[in-house]
Amino acid sequence: MVVTRQDAWSEDEDLLLAEVVLRHIRESSTQLSAFEEVGKKLSRSSAACGFRWNSAIRKKYESAVALAKKQKSKKSARQSEQASVSTPASAISPQNVEVQTESKKETVVPSTELNLSDVITFLTEYQSKHEANDAYELGQLKLENEQLKIKLDQLSRDKDLITQDYKALLTIMDRARKFTRDHPIERTM
Repeated sequence: MVVTRQDAWSEDEDLLLAEVVLRHIRESSTQLSAFEEVGKKLSRSSAACGFRWNSAIRKKYESAVALAKKQKSKKSARQSEQASVSTPASAISPQNVEVQTESKKETVVPSTELNLSDVITFLTEYQSKHEANDAYELGQLKLENEQLKIKLDQLSRDKDLITQDYKALLTIMDRARKFTRDHPIERTM
């Protein structure tokens, strides 16, 4: 029979849980298997470990999770690169290969040779594309900034107008109060 604990989690247990989960993410394993591993080490159920991770620990380690996912994708990219390098040239199809990048698909022609000028050309094109993208984003941000300035100016003018109207209303009310005090209305019955 497996003993399950129901006491509070210590900082060391939280740290162990985080380390194991992050390792499993880097190794392309599942979080469930990480919870099972930690559960065995701490005599807790995998469900308790999963609940603890999702309810408290994951929020503290968001940047570490993102880094682990990047490391996982770099590792898988290296492995696929090594696999393609070890693949004989005759096994590579002469057809173009579509590669999914962050924002769009690019067509790449597989090559058995890679030379320095190809790399330099690729990096130059890559840099110019990103500079153009950065310039476009900067232009969009400047446009948005100008629009917000115009909106702020309009709101400021509206606020000033409302303040003037409010002061005028208070002045009229004070005059009316003084007038009724100085000229009481006589009632006849």
